[in-house]
Amino acid sequence: MQQAPSAASKEASQDAPPAEKQNPGAAVGRVLSGTLTRGLNVRHIRFMALGSAIGTGLFYGSASAIQKAGPAVLLAYVIGGAAVFMVMRALGEMAVRHPVSGSFGQYESRYLGPLAGFVTGWTYVFEMAIVAIADVTAFSIYMGFWFPQVDRWIWILAIICFLAALNLLSVKVFGELEFWFSLIKVAAIIAMIAGGAAIIAFGFQAGGSSVAPGLGNLVEHGGLFPNGFEGLLASFAVVMFAFGGIETLGITAGEAADPKKVIPKAVNTVPVRVLLFYVLTLGVLMSLFPWNEIGTNGSPFVQIFSGLGIPAAPHILNAVVITAALSAINSDIFGAGRILFGLSNQGHAPAVFGKVSRHGVPWMTVVMMAGILLVGVVLNAVIPENVFILIASIATFATVWVWVMILASHVAMKLEIARKGLPASEFPSPWWPAASVLTIAFMALVIGVLGAFEDTRVALYVGAVWLGLLVLAYRLWVKGNGRRRADLVDETSPLPVVTAAASTGVSDRS
Repeated sequence: MQQAPSAASKEASQDAPPAEKQNPGAAVGRVLSGTLTRGLNVRHIRFMALGSAIGTGLFYGSASAIQKAGPAVLLAYVIGGAAVFMVMRALGEMAVRHPVSGSFGQYESRYLGPLAGFVTGWTYVFEMAIVAIADVTAFSIYMGFWFPQVDRWIWILAIICFLAALNLLSVKVFGELEFWFSLIKVAAIIAMIAGGAAIIAFGFQAGGSSVAPGLGNLVEHGGLFPNGFEGLLASFAVVMFAFGGIETLGITAGEAADPKKVIPKAVNTVPVRVLLFYVLTLGVLMSLFPWNEIGTNGSPFVQIFSGLGIPAAPHILNAVVITAALSAINSDIFGAGRILFGLSNQGHAPAVFGKVSRHGVPWMTVVMMAGILLVGVVLNAVIPENVFILIASIATFATVWVWVMILASHVAMKLEIARKGLPASEFPSPWWPAASVLTIAFMALVIGVLGAFEDTRVALYVGAVWLGLLVLAYRLWVKGNGRRRADLVDETSPLPVVTAAASTGVSDRS
């Protein structure tokens, strides 16, 4: 349902094109994406927030991060998590002020200019496509553990058709599916922490380790920084990859039933997720095993379940990682599709991506992502398996770029609010402006880390070429309205105005 334009939106409409001045509702309908169904409730978005940080980066990538930094990786996750929290608070403030489909792609276009919106939106789609190809291939490998006689391409084709069909039904179906996927992942993490704590408390020998479990393992094998400060820096490439995709939460604003209520609640769970899913989980891991044993005898999760004497540990882990892969693919399709929908509305993508089904779903974006995944099947048949190291580093570059642009948009918005005297945000980012400046500086450091190490340096080359191609594409093909800043309605509730008559009435009653 459309809302009446606020005072701020009326002021903004003065700068709108003539056609929109004659019919203000046209602009409002476009930016509010009234044709999409707002079917995501508090439960859906809260569990999407919980599950977005649990995926390949935790179940497998954590072992790589530990090998780089040792126990100091806990500090890396705290620092990285704090930076991601500031990104999400910045995105949350903009999402509550402008709850639109297309999310940060439209915010960049509005506050930094159409070129920035075009580049950032397509970079996010690029990121989701790369990660989705990796995730769908990982799913086929996981299924091969149980059904080795079945060709991998059969599982890939089946899951692409299954998830694409579900995403075409309605956004509520997506929300329900993601709720149950996330519930399974969260339960697995909690079970792992509880099981690990039991091993430590009762002194069980864990998973064939030659060292007795205990908190002393955090400092007794080379100290907290066994690989020095350089090891801590190197781990940030893996740590930030693990947090990638969390920004998808902001994309739900355009389809949230009550964005002013659900977005702040979901964003504010980020610190708890970081402490629970990463810091506490990895702290338990490194208390059970010396850090240099983690990952050398199989998955860390298998080590813990085996230490509890559970013979079916590999099967339990396989079920969990399959769920994590399904959740990741599901979110990739949703996130990339909604950004493409927003890009189409801005004139930054073909108009067909803006077409919506009778269920309120941008169906062509789902079809395109399914097509990309099918291409990924072919690519993975002809490229070596170690390409996933490259995929992870490229995805990290794309993720950090999107985060930096979110922060830059937020800075521009805050400056405009102060300059024009607009109503204060209902969900303001804390510690402004110091926290925003420090977070941008940290993201620049992560980009530098990618370039400092040989195994991730190629991501900078690929990223630079990609950004250059996008700038060229914008100059050649984006015309007309695509060269205009996005026109977003400001849904911030204005402060109540006390009229002269009302003030007189109050004084009469006093």
